[in-house]
Amino acid sequence: MARIPFVCGNWKLNKTPDEACALAQDLRARLDGAPGVEVGVCPPFVCIPAVAEALKGSTVSVGGQDIFWMEKGAYTGEVSGPMLVSAGCRYVIVGHSERRGRFAKPGPELAGDLMAVFGDNDTTVNRKALAALSAGLRPIICVGETLEERQAGRTEVVVEAQVRAGLAGVRPEQAEEVVLAYEPVWAIGTGEKCDDEEANRVCGLVRRLLAQVWGPEKAQGIRVLYGGSVDAQNAPGLMRQSEVDGGLVGGKSLIADDFEKIVKAAQQGKGMG
Repeated sequence: MARIPFVCGNWKLNKTPDEACALAQDLRARLDGAPGVEVGVCPPFVCIPAVAEALKGSTVSVGGQDIFWMEKGAYTGEVSGPMLVSAGCRYVIVGHSERRGRFAKPGPELAGDLMAVFGDNDTTVNRKALAALSAGLRPIICVGETLEERQAGRTEVVVEAQVRAGLAGVRPEQAEEVVLAYEPVWAIGTGEKCDDEEANRVCGLVRRLLAQVWGPEKAQGIRVLYGGSVDAQNAPGLMRQSEVDGGLVGGKSLIADDFEKIVKAAQQGKGMG
């Protein structure tokens, strides 16, 4: 079963609405209608309406960077699924390592109990994924190990626990709405690189877990992305891997030329462009 590659930009805490709109317009001019690949961007919450308007009618999707599992109530600072849908979102990132408090190289302003910064864990990630699906959003569920876990030989154990917990309660008929993203924490913003074969191996592990949860046929239709310092240089090798169905791109998604090159690498790597 051919899986259409998906390249999604996570803009993190960058861009004002005006700046985000200008970037979205640039990306639209470059990538609208790109054959054989799906493209998405996830701007900060306050930028979503401007970006959605700039991309309206194009093939470039908009997503949120996080979601709360309640639709409304006394939850100061949170954003619900219906709010994201109303603002123009199709996707939402769930359980990014930064939201889980799993930083490879935290700055001094985040010293101390990193888990207390944002506080996501396997339970809240699952609640957010279910809330996203309930609202009609497609969750991009992130999983990945820290350097310490990797050095201890726990990559498979950690990734399996995160995948199974994140998908708990997701119905088989919702399976193809879900996207998984393997993002080794040790390779995010550190200069460390996860080589192509290792990225492929762990993405393959994720797919085998999906087969155990939903069966081999459904697992073949679910996209598993790689996210970990993806750039124009390493994208061609990564996108040629059989189990890597695209990328969740951080810093380089803020540079239109670089992001376009990553998208083209996904097209060419899968023989779709």
